[in-house]
Amino acid sequence: MRTERCQGRAIGSAVALIGCTALVLSLTGAAQAAGPLDPGRRTLAAGDGWASEGAGTTGGAAADAAHVHTVTTWAEFKAALAPGDGAPRIIKVVGTLDATGGGCEAFEAQGYDFDRYLADYDPAVWGYETPVSGPQEDLRAASAANQGKGVKAYVPADTTIVGVGRNAGITGGSLQVQNVDNVIIRNLTLESPLDCFPQWDPTDGATGAWNSEYDAMVVYGSRHVWVDHNTFTDGRHPDSTLPSHFGEIYQQHDGELDVVRGADHVTVSWNVFADHDKTLMIGNSDSAAATDAGRLRVTLHHNLFKGVVERAPRVRFGQVDAYNNHFVVERGQSYAYSFGIGMDSRLYAERNAFTLPSGVGAGRILKKWKEAPLTAVGNHVNGRAVDLIAAHNAENPQTPLRSGAGWTPALRTRVDDARAVPGIVGSRAGAGKVC
Repeated sequence: MRTERCQGRAIGSAVALIGCTALVLSLTGAAQAAGPLDPGRRTLAAGDGWASEGAGTTGGAAADAAHVHTVTTWAEFKAALAPGDGAPRIIKVVGTLDATGGGCEAFEAQGYDFDRYLADYDPAVWGYETPVSGPQEDLRAASAANQGKGVKAYVPADTTIVGVGRNAGITGGSLQVQNVDNVIIRNLTLESPLDCFPQWDPTDGATGAWNSEYDAMVVYGSRHVWVDHNTFTDGRHPDSTLPSHFGEIYQQHDGELDVVRGADHVTVSWNVFADHDKTLMIGNSDSAAATDAGRLRVTLHHNLFKGVVERAPRVRFGQVDAYNNHFVVERGQSYAYSFGIGMDSRLYAERNAFTLPSGVGAGRILKKWKEAPLTAVGNHVNGRAVDLIAAHNAENPQTPLRSGAGWTPALRTRVDDARAVPGIVGSRAGAGKVC
């Protein structure tokens, strides 16, 4: 049996484990050090969140030498993900892979003209009552399909994707963990993909909206997924740099991470989610009970949410355990809420830390979308204990929240005091900080 430990401190022990050591246990129970552990061979520790349920999550840790790939380009990465013999695989990412190196022009369907698109669907010409249609919309859709083929990378079962060193990542790509089991993704900086061809929807709200595609990562219908020590960011293209058309922001970003369509047993740990609007969605539709009820069990722990506007996360249906996360709202940023309470959700939020600027009250941390009870205990705001549900209800008496999620998380390893969370998470979360 193989036991792996990394930069941790055994509970109740005075012995600190420095660095990564693999302890190979013989049949007699004797242990011997096996030297530095390859991060690609790391498996999720027993009891570490929902992804440790049952057989746990091992990804490609058992891969033989023929199924270990080192990639330095997006093309090599997609080739390494191609369907094969079903054996476990490890993909090591070196440097930054650019999924859109040819620019948006490389995806344009012949005849697509953005200036013509704007002229055809200007509300002064088209109005707000009817969805757009016609030649330029058809060409936009064809261009979008080209981009989708280019930037989406489908991750097979029994796979570990791990960045090598401190500067590994992907720009412009969308990792699709779709209808598979047993996947690990670690140590990558994921710059949110830019949708080259957002669709104008004049019927979206009173004044229309631009709608975009492509999350940095989507867990769709999959089981046993561990997302660890990554940095999700808008990077070079924050929303503040995006233009406006028809009086609305030309939105080219979707989410950073979505867990949807019956996905289950997912652990999201030690990541940074930074400078984004609609950040993390668990369950994507109120009408998805057939696929989502009884699933969407997700653990979020020791993550940093910094400068995000909303959905950190927004939850539907799932039993979501969110503990020891640090939420930082920066002065002057747009901020809507952190936890979104949606259809039939059962959120358990414990010992999280919130750092809020003056003028942003604790009553904004929770947002009620639908009637659903939650548990919120041991949380701190600006270093002080705060009852988040009571704070919400005092500020929003017309939409009160009920306490009592109806379940208690059991799959946890370490739970830190909320007062220590900012320091712990700030020093250890994100890409480049994994062994």
